[in-house]
This record gives sequence, structure tokens and C-alpha cells, in this order.
Amino acid sequence: GAGVGAGASNGTSILVIIGPEGGLAVSEVEKARSCGALTVSLGPRILRTETAGLACGVAVLYESGDFS
Repeated sequence: GAGVGAGASNGTSILVIIGPEGGLAVSEVEKARSCGALTVSLGPRILRTETAGLACGVAVLYESGDFS
């Protein structure tokens, strides 16, 4: 399957959508998927808005090999 940073290494744009504490509504996730989004999760943890973007950025950089 495609990883978090699958598009980062080939020049494809990556858009990160950070949802509210309770998560995105099922309809929001379905809409994103119908528009071609690949949905991923950072697991069961609930991150603060201030740290969620940073964590996602690090995951994308790691998966794209930018830490080597």
C-alpha cells in the first residue's frame, strides 16, 4: 500500500487535513476519498492541533526519505 509520504518523493503534492478532536465525520472522509484522497491515520492517539501538523510533517518527511 501507499505510505504517508508516497507522493513526496516523486513531486506529487500532499495535502494534510487535520480534523477536530472527535475525528472527521464519516461523510467528510467519504467525500475526501471520492475526490481521490488517500486516507491515513497516526493511530489511536489524539494530538493537539498545535502538534498534529508537526507530527504529520515529520511522518511525510520520514516516509519520503528526507531524513537519510
